[in-house]
Amino acid sequence: MPRYQGEFSFRHDLPPKLGILLVNLGSPDKPTATAVRRYLKQFLWDPRVVEIPRPAWWLILNLLVLKTRPKKSAALYQSIWTEKGSPLLVHSHDQAKKLDQALQQQYTGRVVVELGMRYGNPSIESALDNLHSAGARRLLVLPLYPQYSATSTGSVFDEVTAVLQRRRWIPDFRFISHYHDVPEYLETLAQDIQHHWKTQGRSEHLLLSYHGIPKRCLTKGDPYYCECQKTSRLLAEALGLKDDQWTITFQSRFGREEWLKPYTEHTLRRMGKKGLASVDVVCPGFSADCLETLEEIEMTNREAFVESGGGDFTYIPALNAKDRHIQFLKNLVERHSQGWPDLAAENQQKFTKTSAEESLQHAQALGAKE
Repeated sequence: MPRYQGEFSFRHDLPPKLGILLVNLGSPDKPTATAVRRYLKQFLWDPRVVEIPRPAWWLILNLLVLKTRPKKSAALYQSIWTEKGSPLLVHSHDQAKKLDQALQQQYTGRVVVELGMRYGNPSIESALDNLHSAGARRLLVLPLYPQYSATSTGSVFDEVTAVLQRRRWIPDFRFISHYHDVPEYLETLAQDIQHHWKTQGRSEHLLLSYHGIPKRCLTKGDPYYCECQKTSRLLAEALGLKDDQWTITFQSRFGREEWLKPYTEHTLRRMGKKGLASVDVVCPGFSADCLETLEEIEMTNREAFVESGGGDFTYIPALNAKDRHIQFLKNLVERHSQGWPDLAAENQQKFTKTSAEESLQHAQALGAKE
């Protein structure tokens, strides 16, 4: 018989709330080979990430990949690590904190925001525990991946539902699978790029770099490539760019098989060899700066461009916890929460200390302790 997780003591004086679960990829706890190995083992064992049959992949992963890659990856993490820790985790915590503050200003006591990482800490399970303990009886999951892919967003869905399957009490549940073509998201990106151009100067060409996935994912029906193309086309239109003023590429290849093309590094080297005087690089698929933007783009790909003969290279930072981004995320949450009572204006007076005390009194009259 399955054993479900439940509560031995339920508090009737906690009004039901809307729980917002923000999710991003995650990072190692420390920039050490040991911590990176632990992180990579969890990440690369996910069948959404690597679809090779499990027995064969177990051998490759444990006897080859995890023997060599952790030390190399740890050195890369060390190059971007901050006093506060992993940049991705720092930015993600800031996003969750600021989103919670923005929602509390309007919906005091009716909503709670938690951060969970798909791999590493804080885990999705611990975030769901915190939401449940805070009284969240409705759950909205927001993976911070603008474009859907089974390798990222799909994996978040798998983990959230796997955790919920072990729970005795299942919340009302909604899941935001993508927002790649939401006008406000595109406007937020465009305004951020234009602000950068106004304050820092503008290069000759804009390169839009997205995280890559194996090409076979596209041929098997993953919409990621198409959504990246649509984001890029609409963003270019919002910026008023001509076709020869921008380029879309894909980065972060792993293994020997073919991934989505054109590759970012190859494209930048080709641009450098042609003597391009300046290039701006932005990553519209990353909601927060991380190893792939701060090391791979800002360092490795910068070097590839300059060494090949290119001129000035500028990386435009991710949206991170900028005010425009937080306002967009707040509006996105509100849009996907329509019909739920927590954010409805007419229910504002129901979420008070008095109503909570009345609920407790009724429960105690029926024999409840708290």
